Parts: sequence; structure tokens; C-alpha cells
Amino acid sequence: MKLTCAIIDDEPLAVELMKGYVEKTPFLTLTGSFNSGTAAFEALRDRPVDLLFCDIQMPELNGMELSRMLPPATRVIFTTAFSRYAVEGFRVNAVDYLLKPISYDDFLEAANKALTWFELNERAGTAQPEHPEVPAPQSLFVRSEYRLQQIDFDRILYIEGLKDYVKIHLDSEPHPVLSLVSLKSLEEELPADRFIRVHRSYIVQPSKIRTIERNRIVFGKEYIPISENYRQAFYDFLSAHSLIF
Repeated sequence: MKLTCAIIDDEPLAVELMKGYVEKTPFLTLTGSFNSGTAAFEALRDRPVDLLFCDIQMPELNGMELSRMLPPATRVIFTTAFSRYAVEGFRVNAVDYLLKPISYDDFLEAANKALTWFELNERAGTAQPEHPEVPAPQSLFVRSEYRLQQIDFDRILYIEGLKDYVKIHLDSEPHPVLSLVSLKSLEEELPADRFIRVHRSYIVQPSKIRTIERNRIVFGKEYIPISENYRQAFYDFLSAHSLIF
């Protein structure tokens, strides 16, 4: 197993020493070295590493502060000339703590601790049974006339917004279902791969559309306007899910 690592120390000689140690260690790959916590944070935020050898006492942003800002997957080995930081180092869940001057034997022992942690973590992850996928919902419950009514997505033609109410128009049903809910909140819960807004007052299910006439969707005798603000997104949706000639 290979671990990517980085070095942070405001003393250039200390950085060079640690670089030499990393080069001698087969399972470590150095991706960067830094002379300040601020410079390291900007780089590691976008390109995190597995293991960080980090000096504690640095100007501007010290090692303890930086360690709390890193991704949880990055493990830290602190390096410092001051033994009083040891307890605080372990409070932030450091893998190990190296007291300067650092010998290669001490460095290798700490690096091996980190390697063992990653190997055990990987084994634990592969040993866990896969969680079965939760099936996507196929219906919704809405409160209508003092009761909860279940409506299958397959039955919905379009939804019309009326201030704090919506009318849910269903296939083969003469009367819509009226519910006290806003169109916006309903839109946020509907699956985006099945429903799309075409007007500030209308959401439609494109798979139910049979005719579009002059930027209006035809459902029987009802004409749903496709407003300019939603037009491009609507036609992009159709292109992605249907063949258009």
C-alpha cells in the first residue's frame, strides 16, 4: 500500500531532512512541501494527502489549527521541538508525535503506525457488506380534505400552483387533487428526472406529454404555457430523454 504525504515546517533545513526520510521510505510518496500552514492549507484543500508531517509552532497558522481544518481522511504526524504539545497533539487524533531532532528510526516507526492505520481501515471497509440501494420513491402522500392521500407518480399529468395550494391533475381523473402545499416545496421533493417546471405556476411530467403546440403543452382540453424563463431547460430535458426530429 502506498501513502501520499506532505511536509510542513517553517525551517527549511527541517523540511529537507524530512524529504530525505520520505525518499528512503518505500511506501511513502511525497506530493508537496510547505514552509507555512497557510500555504499548505490552500494546496491541501484542493489536493488532500493521506499523511501529513506537520510542525506545530508556526507563524500565522500553527499545526494544531491547521489539523482541525483538514479533511478527516488526512492523518497527521506532528513534529516539534517542544514536548509540551504531545497531549494536545493526541487530542486532535494525531497518528504520532515526533520530538526534534528526529532520527530516521523514529520517523519510520511513526510512518509505519500510519500505514497500519490505513491498512486496517481499508480492510474494515472491504469487509463490510454492501448496503442495498434504497429504491427511489414511486409515489407521494399529500394532505387533502383532512386525510393523507397517496398518489403514484405514474398518474400525474401536471401540477398547478395556486398561491399556498396546488392542484394535482391526474391521468383519467376528472377532478384534480387539491392540497395545502406550495408549488416550490413540492418541486423540491419531486424526482428531477421525471418532473420539470415549465412556468411559475406549472410543473409537468414530460413522459405524459402527447402534444406541444406553439410553446403550449396540450393535455386534453387544457393548454399549459411554457414560459420563456423555463423554455430552454424544458427543451433540453426533452432532448436528453427523447428523440426529437
